[in-house]
Amino acid sequence: MTDKDFVTVQTVHGEFEANVIKGRLESEGIPAFLQYESVGRVYNVIVDGIGAIKIKVPAQFAEEAKEILSHIPDESEPD
Repeated sequence: MTDKDFVTVQTVHGEFEANVIKGRLESEGIPAFLQYESVGRVYNVIVDGIGAIKIKVPAQFAEEAKEILSHIPDESEPD
């Protein structure tokens, strides 16, 4: 598979949140992986997209993954 075969379904700013989302997708049978800038992980920095983590899935699972993620509350938004 090439990078074109994968779709970013969500971008988050935190490794914990990224792993929770990845786990949720995998529990639904959707393979997922995390893509991040290594400098953000090494220095724990989030500036202008550095440190952002992209949750990617194979293109054929993209719509299903987005539907699942639409039911997860966004912790960055106030109530």
